[in-house]
Amino acid sequence: MADYVEHGGSWRAFWAVAGALAVFLVLDLALPGGDVPALLWIVAVVGVLGVVGVACLSARRVWTVRADDDGLSVGRETVRYADIDADHLRAVDSGVDAGAPVLGGGWSLPKGRTGLPLKLTDGRTVLVPTRDPAPLYEALVGRLTDTPARPSGTEGTLER
Repeated sequence: MADYVEHGGSWRAFWAVAGALAVFLVLDLALPGGDVPALLWIVAVVGVLGVVGVACLSARRVWTVRADDDGLSVGRETVRYADIDADHLRAVDSGVDAGAPVLGGGWSLPKGRTGLPLKLTDGRTVLVPTRDPAPLYEALVGRLTDTPARPSGTEGTLER
């Protein structure tokens, strides 16, 4: 079965800022008048692109949703397929469970994402942050039909 991956962020903001800085540099060189010192350009490019680059990289690492052979993971947190209540997942049609913790951490869902509720075999419910719940739902249902219906016990990364 193919793996499902939904990246938690994109590099679009990084490239937009890099493009804007390039336009400003070209305008600074082309227009007459007071030039901005080269040291200021170096500090601006390294500083601004460094901050934006770190933000893009951390969003990709923290909020990437992956369904592979190891289980469903969001960032560093992983839930094995055997720990997911398959009957509850098949019954989910929309909406989120208010107050359920977000898989991967955080107090609330990241901007632009909805929560796919997953009930675990121990009775807890977690929300999987996703931009498009339908393909994730299909990937999970496909994986759960291939997984034996026995919980893994106390193994896992979620706190109790």
